[in-house]
Amino acid sequence: MVAKTRIWILPAMIAGLILLLPNGCKKEHVAIVPSLSTTPVNGIAQTIAASGGTITSDGGAAITARGVCWSTSATPTITDSKSTDGDGIGSFISTMTGLTPNTLYNVRAYASNSAGTAYGSAVAFTTLALPLPEVTTTAVTDIAASTATSGGNVTSDGGLAVTTRGVCWSTAATPTTADSKTVDGTGTGSFVSSLSGLTTGTTYNVRAYATSTAGTAYGAVVSFTTPQIPTVTTTAITSILVVAASGGGNVTSSGGVSVTGRGICWSTSASPTINDSKTTDGTGGGGFTSGLTSLLANTKYYVRAYATNLIGTAYGNEVSFTTFAVMDNDGNGYYSVVIGTQEWMKSNLRTTTYSDGTAIQNVTDVTAWFTTSTGAYATYNNSSGNLTLYGALYNWYAVTDAHHLCPTGWHAPDDSEWDALANQLGGASTAGGKMKATGTIPAGTGLWDTPNTGATNESGFTGLPGGSIGDTSGGPPSHFTDMTGRGHWWSTTGSPGFANWRYLSFNDSNLGSAGNFTQNGKSVRCIKN
Repeated sequence: MVAKTRIWILPAMIAGLILLLPNGCKKEHVAIVPSLSTTPVNGIAQTIAASGGTITSDGGAAITARGVCWSTSATPTITDSKSTDGDGIGSFISTMTGLTPNTLYNVRAYASNSAGTAYGSAVAFTTLALPLPEVTTTAVTDIAASTATSGGNVTSDGGLAVTTRGVCWSTAATPTTADSKTVDGTGTGSFVSSLSGLTTGTTYNVRAYATSTAGTAYGAVVSFTTPQIPTVTTTAITSILVVAASGGGNVTSSGGVSVTGRGICWSTSASPTINDSKTTDGTGGGGFTSGLTSLLANTKYYVRAYATNLIGTAYGNEVSFTTFAVMDNDGNGYYSVVIGTQEWMKSNLRTTTYSDGTAIQNVTDVTAWFTTSTGAYATYNNSSGNLTLYGALYNWYAVTDAHHLCPTGWHAPDDSEWDALANQLGGASTAGGKMKATGTIPAGTGLWDTPNTGATNESGFTGLPGGSIGDTSGGPPSHFTDMTGRGHWWSTTGSPGFANWRYLSFNDSNLGSAGNFTQNGKSVRCIKN
């Protein structure tokens, strides 16, 4: 019996294995994430927009959630802001809310099943900005050195309350509220603004502004320039006399505001101001002429033109001049120098009339000088240029004429006065060098010939080699002689026919003394009475 049982068990086991074999080889189904795309964004406003997606495959498992997700990052996920828009495959529409105006977002459709969440491609969009206020800038007025007036008009608040308004300004082209500004209330309508802290002579740009929760709007840029002190130049000094002169100036720019005063100011110190002596020569721009009066004789002055406006006073370039110590009857001016107790002219006399206005005869023929026994003058070689530089040459009769050759208050020196000058300068042997103008030139072309021995001019006498008419050794006049080599000056000591004279030479340091015919022509230096 046992053996029979074993035989039946084995076939049963084989049959069972055959029945189980098909079920053991059957393949199990596995789900994947869905396939989908993102719909373009539309209906964009300040805080909302619309998008959506299309699910083309559920991945073999039911769609349990679908919608869009958005963020300011490049790849938003369902952990960011999202919508939930049903389930299943197909298209769906999504609304995005709570957006920030004027902001760039990225949005992706999403779909979730049991396998996970899939995303469509990212689509970028920017929300609309909130409407800004509308504002205009008013013209700039009442421009002063550091202040001005402007303002604006808020013509629309854009639907949002204007919380701040005013003007902003800068030297930059487009000022903003980060620059200097005013705060002039709230709301719509016109307002006036006061600009302060400005710098003179500076160009500014100004704009009105209005601010709401949407942001800040600006009006058009208006430019203006703050005023500054005028620009003025000083003209040369002319018509110089003993106690007066003429000058003036030219106001080339008013500085942006009216010039209320102009003229010249002067002083014996450099950089004169309107606190010193001055003239008042009208208002406005352009040129003007001024007269300097009540000056001191033989004095150096400094002069500047000035112009004043509400910003201040500007000064022109500085010029200087020296008044003459004395004028002759012809209107020639002479400077003077004090040597010891004496005051001498610094240049030779060149008058053609006596101090009372009587004319001095002009003898141009040197041979005629020998027969002349009344006052006469000539210029070396009859050249007017020599008259300007060296002065005139006079015979002794003119020097001692009762009509008076030298200007009133002055006279031609006698021997004692020449001697006093020599002694003051250390004696005749060295005085000449201290009296001669310095410098040399080629022989015969003017001023001193080489070597101009010992010349220092430390006395200020400024002796020049004006030459003479006549024989330097004492003979009668017959020709012009000695220019550039010697200077000859009359003394009043003498008598008709023969008189004394002093001289300086190019080749020694002496103040020489000699006598000569009174018909000869020599220079004259006047000394103050």
